[in-house]
Amino acid sequence: MKPNETSLNTQENKSMNQHEEDDHALFSMETPLRADAFELDDDLKIELIEKHFKEIMQILGLDLNDDSLKGTPHRVAKMYVKEMFKGLDPKHLPAAKLFENKYQYKNILIEKNISFHSVCEHHFVPIIGKAHVAYIPGNSVVGLSKLNRIVRYFAQRPQVQERMTMQIANMLKDVLQTQDVAVIIEADHMCVAMRGVQDITSSTITTEFCGKFQDSKTREELMRLIKLEA
Repeated sequence: MKPNETSLNTQENKSMNQHEEDDHALFSMETPLRADAFELDDDLKIELIEKHFKEIMQILGLDLNDDSLKGTPHRVAKMYVKEMFKGLDPKHLPAAKLFENKYQYKNILIEKNISFHSVCEHHFVPIIGKAHVAYIPGNSVVGLSKLNRIVRYFAQRPQVQERMTMQIANMLKDVLQTQDVAVIIEADHMCVAMRGVQDITSSTITTEFCGKFQDSKTREELMRLIKLEA
């Protein structure tokens, strides 16, 4: 996946409309974006979202003249564009400078328990979790904070956990110039906890094992190091 690409998967959208709202069976590797997704600047997006969110609040019967509520449409719009969904725009893709692997370190390198907040694209409620990212360096290594930033970049958009896991792995393979990458995500979905079955105890784990991590012994070592059952 190329990070600066945007695509419109028409067939996927048609298929998703034919399935129930909670169906995770079909999803594209890329976040579904219209071809004109970046034609509006951020200020105009905020203005338009503020207008429409105000209408939603009015439909719900809320009194927007109340001091506590009158600024909410603008706050929500600004939060969507500048914070929660800023990862939709490729201009926020974190730069990842590589460094020579001078020590010739050839073992597993793990950045564990990377916390993130995302949003379920089916109900627009939070996904709260942590990611474990691992790779086996070749000739280059990358600053550890860049692994966190890549996770956050893909989290800051409406998401499906399966897709997010693969997006992070693909980006890491491209940035690190190695196939030996693994991504494990553990997350709580508020669409499960707050609505529907209202289950507050379950969590979801997704994995993507590439290159040497497809070998059972390497994968078992990784799972032992992050203390998950293999």
